[in-house]
Amino acid sequence: MQNVKDTLRALVRLSYDGRVFKTFRGPKARERFENEVRVLRHLEARGCNFVPRLLEADPVQLRIITTNCGSRVEHVDEARIPELFGELLAYGVRHDDANIRNITYRPSDGRFCLIDFEFATILPGFEKPPDGTAK
Repeated sequence: MQNVKDTLRALVRLSYDGRVFKTFRGPKARERFENEVRVLRHLEARGCNFVPRLLEADPVQLRIITTNCGSRVEHVDEARIPELFGELLAYGVRHDDANIRNITYRPSDGRFCLIDFEFATILPGFEKPPDGTAK
């Protein structure tokens, strides 16, 4: 596996088959883990196709495994950044860390994607699944 990010808050590794392993650590690691899991499940339930899919969540190790949604980008037009993160609003999510480091590019369909939802917020009125049933 290749280390992609190794900071006080997280270790992110990319496996040779393309899966992303993120282990949360540091301040409020459990809270950040639980939030990212909740937001990724929320986005998947709503059919958001430009974020990683949660494959596995391990609350003991505070680790998630997701699909890979492209390579990190180094350059994006500054005006495009708020536009990309603004697309999440239709799915009831505000990213809360709208930075270029959380944008990837997926060459298979030429799509910019968004990653790293540990600080994201599910907006009021979107807390229930799209079919209206309780969680």
